[in-house]
Amino acid sequence: MIKKVIISACLLISFVSFAQQGTASPYSFFGIGDTRFKGTLENRSMAGVAVEQDSIHLNIENPASYASLMQTTFTVGGTFATSNLKTSSQSEKAQRSTFDYLALGIPMGKFGASFGLIPVSSVGYKIFNDNSATEGAVSSQLDGKGGVNKVYFGLAYKITKGWNIGADAQYNFGKITTTTVEGISGVQNSTAEVNTSELSGMNFSIGTMYQKKFYKKMSIFSSLSYSFGGDLNSDNTRVISVQGDPDPYVYPADSKTLKIPSKLSIGLGVGEARKWLIGANMAFQETGQLENYYNQADNVKYESYSKYSLGGYYLPNYNSFTSYMSRITYRAGLKYEKVGLIINNESIKDVGMTLGAGIPIPGSFSNVNFGVEFGKRGTVSSNLVQENYVNFSLSFSFNDRWFVKSKFQ
Repeated sequence: MIKKVIISACLLISFVSFAQQGTASPYSFFGIGDTRFKGTLENRSMAGVAVEQDSIHLNIENPASYASLMQTTFTVGGTFATSNLKTSSQSEKAQRSTFDYLALGIPMGKFGASFGLIPVSSVGYKIFNDNSATEGAVSSQLDGKGGVNKVYFGLAYKITKGWNIGADAQYNFGKITTTTVEGISGVQNSTAEVNTSELSGMNFSIGTMYQKKFYKKMSIFSSLSYSFGGDLNSDNTRVISVQGDPDPYVYPADSKTLKIPSKLSIGLGVGEARKWLIGANMAFQETGQLENYYNQADNVKYESYSKYSLGGYYLPNYNSFTSYMSRITYRAGLKYEKVGLIINNESIKDVGMTLGAGIPIPGSFSNVNFGVEFGKRGTVSSNLVQENYVNFSLSFSFNDRWFVKSKFQ
């Protein structure tokens, strides 16, 4: 177990580089980019439903879940994403590989702790406006890359057998670079503007989870979490250059304080532990202040974010000795999301479906998880872009007992 953690830590630098290229969406131009899913693949495969107090799978959506862990759990995940971007007149395809999370959960009696690294948002767009065939017309190219990541530490406590509480602290950090190149047909030299933002800030989350049997083996599960808003400091630099000119103009460095909005998540489910579960989750987020000077637009407004999810899992027989297929966990979910962005008076929505499977590793509680997510974001109406996407995800969840002294030498 410790060797797996060390190997994964050595790969962390390359994982972070993946996190900075985590989208190909033109909508990542706005704010601090596309918001990434905060959670493991097990929960993502159920469209974000995370209401059960799991003893061997890490739930990083609600910090109260850490107190239910029975074994030390290390998990890491990534995604290969494909998308078809189309307008009313043309379409393009894009692919990218992304790092999704790296986290460790440690049980400590009635307490539980977790820490890890999670991408918060990603910027990754290339937008061309080619008018070179028209004399005197302006052509432009916009490029953006980067994003925001966070490291977190959380602690939870089990008040009673079915009731947990928890909290975590998050340090957000990242870098966003945007480049705009403009040229005029008939004019030899083009002009380039490069904006760089170094971002950093703290925020906190609290949560509680409760579950109780109400009929034979059936239980009711509930989850409530709240993320407090916080400041995100942006240290900005701006450079303008003309092609062929060795002396670009560098603006004086300045700083701006962005506002991370607060978020409330509520989940409720019913099922039989280690057998089946069906649940629903709702999330609501206030309108933040995440615009910077380089991505403001008159036709863009921001609204409150909301997400509605329905999902669950089915595990035929978790302790079967005769059928390996009976020990596979099957997951599925549906989601409807308003991403909090209004362009040309059109609210941008994301609708999708998720499927997944948890494959147990023989001789342990560890498992390999596969997931696929397909859906649609945006619309071709109002001169906008519609993204039809299919995401293939893979994660590893390793479980072991730490700090337990063997009785035999």
